[in-house]
Amino acid sequence: MWSVSSPGAATLDLWLWRHPRPRGVAGRCIGRTDVRVDPRRAKRLAHRIRAAQRRHGGPAEIWTSPLRRCADVAAWLGRWGWTVRTDAALLELDFGAWDGRPWSAVPWSAVAAWEADFAGHAPGGGESLQAMALRLDGWVRSFAAAGTDGGARRWVVAHAGAMRLLQRRADGLPATVERAADWPAPPRYARLMRVPISGQPGT
Repeated sequence: MWSVSSPGAATLDLWLWRHPRPRGVAGRCIGRTDVRVDPRRAKRLAHRIRAAQRRHGGPAEIWTSPLRRCADVAAWLGRWGWTVRTDAALLELDFGAWDGRPWSAVPWSAVAAWEADFAGHAPGGGESLQAMALRLDGWVRSFAAAGTDGGARRWVVAHAGAMRLLQRRADGLPATVERAADWPAPPRYARLMRVPISGQPGT
């Protein structure tokens, strides 16, 4: 897990905003399905991110998942002169054959198999939480490899799954949980989550 208290370690200050509420997702399993958000909500969140950067400092650079519900927010910032960094490591969990389908169409036996091995099972044949945690570890390591100043701030438009994994890592907890009941509730749409990280994944 990441160390958050190593003396002298560089601190990475992640400011993660969950994307706005997408259209047409009620009752559906949504991971990599590329759903859209209301353009007004995307612009409103972009304004909030820009205001935070002006108030607190840090680079005018936004990191985003390539999925439109995040990327549409970043695109507004790009129009205002920000550098946009799109990285597939920030994608939501891949639910494979379940993705985009109504939850009511997913056999209960398949859901039960995932719940029985919540961290290691790949729902719908897609991606496990363990695999998702490893790609996010790699994303954080990339900043350490490039070098960061103390307190280096990164602005990110993210998905709920990535936010929960990153928060658990920063809290010194294993990124994944064995029981579905222990998985934290998703942050609200457009909510800010600050995640300070010292050291690197695996330390």
